[in-house]
Amino acid sequence: MSGGARRRLHATVQALRTTPVKGLALRECEQVRLAPDGAEGNRLFYLVDERGRMVNGKQLGALCAVEADYHPDDRLLTLRFPDGEELGAEALPGETIDTRFFSRPRRARLIAGPFSDALSRHAGRRLRLVAPDPPRGAVDRGRAGAVSLISSGSLRALGELAGREVDPRRFRMLIELDGLAAHEEDSLVGERVRIGEALIAFRGHVGRCIVTTRNPDSGEVDLPTLELLSYRHGARTTEPLAFGIYGQVLEPGVISLGDRLVPA
Repeated sequence: MSGGARRRLHATVQALRTTPVKGLALRECEQVRLAPDGAEGNRLFYLVDERGRMVNGKQLGALCAVEADYHPDDRLLTLRFPDGEELGAEALPGETIDTRFFSRPRRARLIAGPFSDALSRHAGRRLRLVAPDPPRGAVDRGRAGAVSLISSGSLRALGELAGREVDPRRFRMLIELDGLAAHEEDSLVGERVRIGEALIAFRGHVGRCIVTTRNPDSGEVDLPTLELLSYRHGARTTEPLAFGIYGQVLEPGVISLGDRLVPA
């Protein structure tokens, strides 16, 4: 990293957000342990439709309102629905099936228990809960994008355009940094940084889709995020309408709230 970048970056971890089931509500964490496939316990499972295609809040906003917890020691998965229903059971891998994960083929194992039926009733569509086979997490860009990061400065800039505070959960990022100017995180792409114990190489910018228009509590479309992000047209980013960045874990380790970003 250049000397100028080294002097101007004074950022700390503001928030950490994960979910054990891709597409369900994000939860706040005080710390996460990063491994090559991403934060341990994050996006261990995903949902597929009757044709085996991965689905998330982009297609089914109602999923955003379901909370999940997972305890790996006893494989206990708990789902909490907005109507107060709660169910918990051992999440046991069963039959192996072929799925499509962002149009890419991926083998997965069906998860036994009441989860698929309960999520299907809630979403109004037949869904099946699965886990990648072999286990490797269900982050969008694989190991090259095992970490995602956004700054509070960028969120504030978008909020000024929207005329309201923008909930960071809309963007479903693992790490939120405080102390950077709007989109200053863009300068980290192509660089290596250490956050807490982990060494991360940032590989690209995260282009945005319709899921960001959905309220993270209800799943209802209530903000024209993509229209607002039109101010990013022309930005020198690896993906269009970029908001945030993604990276690869070079050295695993724990990241905690308050940890500083240190150029490596």
